[in-house]
Order: sequence, then C-alpha cells, then structure tokens
Amino acid sequence: MTNFIVKKVAVLGAGVMGAQIAAHCVNAKVPVVLFDLPAKEGPKNGIVLRAIENLKKLSPAPLGNKEHAALIEVANYEDDLAKLAECDLIIEAIAERLDWKHDLYAKVAPHIAPNAIFASNTSGLSITKLSEGFDADLKSRYCGVHFFNPPRYMHLVEIIPTEFTKPEISDQLEGFLTTTLGKGVVRAKDTPNFIANRVGVFGILAIVHEAEKFGLSVDVVDDLTGAKLGRAKSGTFRTADVVGLDTMGHVIKTMQDYLPNDPFAAVYKTPAVLAGLVEKGALGQKTGAGFYKKVGKEIQRLDFATGEYVTGGGKAADIVARILKEKDPVKKMKALRESTNPQGQFLWAIFRDAFHYIAIHLDSIADNAREIDFAMRWGFGWNVGPFETWQAAGWTQVANWVKEDIDAGHALCNAPLPAWVFEGPVAEKGGVHTPEGSWSAVSKSFVPRSDLAVYERQQFRAPVFGSGAIDGRTAGTTVFEDDSVRLWHSGDEVLVISLKTKMHVIGQGVIAGFKMALAEAAKNYKGLVIWSADAAEGGAFSAGADLQSALPAFMQGGAKAVDPIIRELQDTFMAMKYSNVPVVAAVAGLALGGGCEMALHASKRVASIESYIGLVEVGVGLIPAGGGLKEAAARAYKEAKGTDILQFLKTGFTNAATANVSKSALEAQAMGYLKEDDVIVFNPYELLHVAKVEARAMFDKGYRPPLKAPIQVTGRYGYGTIKAQLVNMRDGGFISAHDFKLGEMIAEIVSGGDIDQGSFVSEQWILDMERKAFLELLNHPKTQERIMGMMQTGKPVRN
Repeated sequence: MTNFIVKKVAVLGAGVMGAQIAAHCVNAKVPVVLFDLPAKEGPKNGIVLRAIENLKKLSPAPLGNKEHAALIEVANYEDDLAKLAECDLIIEAIAERLDWKHDLYAKVAPHIAPNAIFASNTSGLSITKLSEGFDADLKSRYCGVHFFNPPRYMHLVEIIPTEFTKPEISDQLEGFLTTTLGKGVVRAKDTPNFIANRVGVFGILAIVHEAEKFGLSVDVVDDLTGAKLGRAKSGTFRTADVVGLDTMGHVIKTMQDYLPNDPFAAVYKTPAVLAGLVEKGALGQKTGAGFYKKVGKEIQRLDFATGEYVTGGGKAADIVARILKEKDPVKKMKALRESTNPQGQFLWAIFRDAFHYIAIHLDSIADNAREIDFAMRWGFGWNVGPFETWQAAGWTQVANWVKEDIDAGHALCNAPLPAWVFEGPVAEKGGVHTPEGSWSAVSKSFVPRSDLAVYERQQFRAPVFGSGAIDGRTAGTTVFEDDSVRLWHSGDEVLVISLKTKMHVIGQGVIAGFKMALAEAAKNYKGLVIWSADAAEGGAFSAGADLQSALPAFMQGGAKAVDPIIRELQDTFMAMKYSNVPVVAAVAGLALGGGCEMALHASKRVASIESYIGLVEVGVGLIPAGGGLKEAAARAYKEAKGTDILQFLKTGFTNAATANVSKSALEAQAMGYLKEDDVIVFNPYELLHVAKVEARAMFDKGYRPPLKAPIQVTGRYGYGTIKAQLVNMRDGGFISAHDFKLGEMIAEIVSGGDIDQGSFVSEQWILDMERKAFLELLNHPKTQERIMGMMQTGKPVRN
C-alpha cells in the first residue's frame, strides 16, 4: 500500500466556488492557499481577503467555524506562484472561459510539483481541451474535479479523467475526496456538462417544455416536482432561481454548442422565458427576481403568458397528490400513465423524457447506470435516481410505455430506445442494477462497485435499488430487537445499539434498550456504539425525549407520575457515563435535548461534520433534565482550573437558556458539546467504522470509566450574577416573563443552588435539581401551552 496524503491544497480563483472549496478544505483541517489576481487598488491580496471575509456572511455557512476563515492562506498570481510547489493538489476554479483557463495554466504549470494532481473545477468544459498545451507528464496528472454548490453540503463530486490521466491519479483523488472531504464520488466521461448537469439540466428543460404543453404554472410545477416527488423541496423553478438563471443559461449554452448532433438537440434551445428573464437582469435569488419575486412578505410567481408577476401559492391537485403518496412504485407509475388530469399527464411525461434520455446517453456519459443514479441523488437532491425509479416501477412494462409514446410522436425526440433495454441481460434481470453490479452499455456487462481501499471504511455503502446491498437495519447478528431499539453486532467485538423510534426520540422502550445494551456490552463486548441506520441519509441522532409518550402518565397522575421516568432517564445516562466498557456516540444530524444529553454522557463522541447539537428544552417551556446542565457545570469547573468558574459557566448557561444549536460539529466543539479529543468525520458513511475503531482502541488501551468526583460550583454568587443580567433582559423587553423563569431556573441549577461560592456538590445533587425544576415546569400553564403548540404545529411558541 502506498499512502497518498494531501498535505496542502491550492485553489486558483477566489470566486464563489473557489473560496467555498478552500473553506471546506479548512473545515477538514487541510492547509489551503487561495489564489486570485493581484488587486489594482489597496492590498495586493485584496480580492482574496474580501472573498474570505464574505465566507463569514454566506448562508448556508461554508465554514464549520467562522473563526477558521483566518486559516486560509492568501496569495496572488504575481507574487506567490512559488507556493504551488508546496501543494499536492491544485484545483483551478476560475470563470468558465477556455481562453482564460489556458492563460492561467501557462502561468502556473512551471510551478506545479512533480507529483501533484492538477484539476479543474469546471462544470462542463472539455477536460481534454483544457489540457491542450501541457507536456505529457502534466497531462497524466490532470483531470476534472467538479464540486457542486455549496461545496460543504453537496455530497457529489464528479471526477473526469481524460484518456491521458493515469488511473492512479483518479484513484488517489477519489480517496482524498471520499474520506478527507466526505464526498460521494462519481466517475464521469469527458462529455459536455458531465453527468449530473447533463441529465439534470435536460430534466429542467423537459419540465419547462412539458409545463408549457400542459398549461401548468411555475408554483404548481414546483409543488409537483419537489418533496412530493422525492426531490429537493425547492422544486424546479425555485431551484433555478437559487442556482442563478445566468448560470443555468451558461450550462444550457454548453449543451447547444457542443451537442449539435444529439437526438435531443432541439430540447437544448434556451427557453424563451429564461432568455427573457436573463435579458432583463432577473437572474433569480441574487437579483431579487427570477421565476419568483418577493414583494413585501408575498412571494409572487412569473406568469408565462403575460411576463408579469402574480400571486403564487398554487398546489398539486388532490387526486395527483394522492397518486404521489402511493407506496408501490409500480401502481404509482401506472396511475400517472393512465391519469386524465393534466398534472398527472405532466408527471408521466417528465418521467418518460428522463428514462428516454438516460437510456440513449448511458453509453456516452457514464461507465454504468449506478453513476447516473448517484449523480442525481447526490448532486440534485433526488431520493431515488432515474434508473432506480424505472426499475422499481417495472422495467419492461415502463420500457414498453416509453416505446409506445416514442412511436406515437409524444416523446421529445423519435430516437428509439437502445436494444439492450428490451433484450439480453438487462431485460432478463429486470433492470440495470443487480447484486453483481450495474449495467454498462459500453462493456455490455454488469459492473461491480469500486474496490478502492477507502471503501473498506464504509460498512454500509450507499445502496442502489436492485443491488441487494446489505442494509444497516437488518445486517449483522441481532442480539435483541423490539419497536424501539435493535442491539446487534458484526462479529467485530463491538455491540451496536440502533434506535428505531421516529426521529430516534427517547421513550421508555429506548431507556429499557439502553439498560440491556449496557449490561450486554459489559459482559461480552469491547464497547458499545450508538448508531442509527439512516445516519448517512440525513436521519437524526436523536431529537430528544419522547414527550408524547409521557403524556398519558402526566394526564393520569400529574407531574409526580413523570418523576420516575425522568429519574430512570438520568440513571441510564449515568450508567452510560460510568460503564466499564467504552460507549461511543456516533452522532450525525440532529442531537437535540435528550439526544444531546445522551451524547454528552458517552465515553467519546464520533460526530459527522453535519451534526446539529444543542439543549433546546426551553422551546417547549422546560429545562434540560437528563444531566445536560450537570455536564455544563462539570465542564466549567474542569476548564476553570482553579480560576473564576463563572467565566466558563456562561457558555453552558447561554447555550441552554437560548436553545443554541450548533450549525456543525466544529461549532459544537467550540460550544463545548464536543470535546477537543472527540473525532469529527466528514463522510457520514464512515461514521460507524470510525466509532467502532475508537471503541476497540479505548478498550485495548485498558479503558476505565472516570472516577466519580464532586463538582465545584459558583453557588449564590453565580446564580445572583446571572439572574441580574436576566432581570435586565426581561425589563428591557428582550425576553418574556416565562423565558425569565426558565433562565432563572437554569442559572440556579448550573450554579449549584443556594449554597456558598466554591462549594463542592455531587453529580446527583445537580441531577435532583434538574428533575425538581422540570417537574415544577410541567405543571406551569405557560409550559403546557408551549408543549401543545409544538405538538400541534412543530414550531416553538413564544409566550
């Protein structure tokens, strides 16, 4: 094995994409130098410095921790080209002009280190043409690397090798992108717009064409093609506004210029409505108007017929919405095909157009069907890829329907479906995805998944429908399973507990499962990992305590009846903290309230970069009662190291009193919810592997739980100081009377209560205070209003 370690990255071009790629490198602790032209006025690196400053203002945030912006090294092409020699990977991300890129390449090529990878982040230009003028050695180390916007959040990166690119270059780059930057890599062929933009932009053009044909407005189309279809909730036209209509126009023009002989070339014509908007400077969200325009508080839509903005809010017809809720994909597609409603006919048409297009172009744009499905899932936010959709709906039946439409002249072009669709291995297997691999139209075989070493870190790789991939919900050996939890292992000496409740909320079943897991792990395993099977697909770690399940007890016996439930939760988390084998929380997504407290009581946390952690109980008029405030007090005492504890307590108090939730794992570290030695993982598919590695390593090093030690608290001094600030906020109208009460209770608990400053208390002392306050608040009418409001609307009530 030869290690390829990227010690430093250079990004050429400090525009929107270049600066955000640099930011994500810094997120991953990869040193990065960001280049741009020397500024004509002011500091010579002014362009780059302004770009870095702008990173702090962007939403969603490109940086996991805004303070890390200072870690990006600044450079310009006039003074700093020698810095390129220090870099193992150089990513060019300047404007999409072939001549500009060639001019820059001539400048930088002499300074590129002999083993460095050179890549262009072009969204659609020919990589082979871009490499013209390089010597043979640099050509062999050059490829395309297409990040999707925004680079931190979009899982997809396309690697586009040329015929000159050495295979090991693509492999090394894929390893770095997958593990270090956390991406889902797809290998694309060097064709215009590669895979995702090629298929995705064709899909948008087809939707525009079919929407006009069936007389549907932009808001209705967005409702039909958004979450109801299992795609990005912004739908089609709103997504175009977010991307930028000028950007959309550029990608369409690439297809017009470079694909004149494509069977679908007529569809690549820039829609008149898009051309008109661009001409007027209505480029979407960045200019305040595009297909939509915000007028006051109202979102208006463009009327295609008049070109004016009118009141929006159109939705899918009830009958079509009901079809889209159908769970059986075969019945759903049949219902759309046979629908007499224009919206149903529209949906069948866009499915047909997509199936037609990907079948015809599979051989030219991708090595196999899997790459197209992943490209659309990871780059365009589809839950299910187009080939997967076709296969799930009944391969042969759907193929015959598409053929009928082509023959009848209803399709967007008259090119027939390829023969492999109807005969041979694909027809025999019922689709393009099989356990052996996914169909390659070039090699006429089913191609297995990549066996690069980096994928050994993914116990459950992203599946495709029909591949028979092992599922984390059922894999391994089950030790125990009920409706709340599954305890299981893979024969690797680590027990895993997976929560099965909705949003992985913590009720009595989960608590009972944890007790069983802790006893089983201590007896037979090296450690216990808390991990859920939907961690990589955006599932929650845990959204907290299941208040709904506690309601019957409260209704029957009041707050006193809830006391044993809270006590049992506290005892379980304490048992986790003092377990004789390490407990590792594999955190991804939401870890709120009790979910945050569960993670805090683990021996160690392995967190996905996209972890949103916080104590949010005040949103429902309660205070944390699972030991979250106790942990804040303990952390402040430990960090103070003999100095004024109150200065360190303020962070924990503020986090809980304002329901502050981290926007990344890096921010959670700064907030104190993750410790410095906790591990941050960038690829969520690697979360389970890393958590198991940590658990085994801790055990093998002779793990012992922490000794139970008293906590020094600030007592009346700390409580009084914080309360005085709360009084000012209440009297100034910044917080309500009930918010004041909640803040006062939190201040009292984290300060240890009515005792002398510097007193020592046990963990149980603070836990008892948490529980007492929680039960008192349960009886409070304002809290009850907040709980009911949250259950009815899902939104916090401010009263």
